[in-house]
Amino acid sequence: MFILKRQDVDIKTIAHPKKNQPIPILVYQGQTFRVLKVFTAAQEDEARSMWRDLTDNRGKACVLLEEPDRYSIWGKIRLDQFDDDGDDTSGSSQKSPQTSNPTLVQACLLLLQMLYVDVEDLLGSKQAKLFENDILQVFKEWKFPQAGSPKEVESLLMVDPLAMQQLPTWQEHHLYRLLESMHGIGKDYFGNANFTERALEALEDMNANEQKLFMRWLQQSPAGKLWT
Repeated sequence: MFILKRQDVDIKTIAHPKKNQPIPILVYQGQTFRVLKVFTAAQEDEARSMWRDLTDNRGKACVLLEEPDRYSIWGKIRLDQFDDDGDDTSGSSQKSPQTSNPTLVQACLLLLQMLYVDVEDLLGSKQAKLFENDILQVFKEWKFPQAGSPKEVESLLMVDPLAMQQLPTWQEHHLYRLLESMHGIGKDYFGNANFTERALEALEDMNANEQKLFMRWLQQSPAGKLWT
């Protein structure tokens, strides 16, 4: 259908009518779309190829959203036709976004906390406060559940995610965005990407199976090349 820029659309979050989870919705000229797949800026060709395949070969109503640091494909939906499996815009095998495996959320929070600690230790408390605010802005812009206030962000930076009584109900697209944003913010603070190796050491707090699960997922994610 369309190739759109961020300023062309409105992205909001709604509650799924049959599930206790938020869903990002793209609105363009009165039409509504939900995210199908997210790509990094370096995956432009892959994103365009998938979008063309869905629209030209499969007859799906999809838009390609171009942003400075990522590409995403959104499939057209009708909000009054949600069912338990979501809309079938991208094919019968496509399921609606589900809340991520808790292990993936925990691992991403461990990386975030390690990055925060390194900023504070190496650059000082003033820079750590700026880092905290930068992360808050990411959470606000992309409407992360349970992460929209300074108090909630402070808790996510301080409380051991392996001991949290209730993890935030983030979906995979939230984790992709967090990993991409952390990498960009980290480069801004440290001047290079050498911090990733140190941050990944935080995963040693998890057991071996959890580490393997996360690393497999990370390598296959849009942010995989940034962190591995």
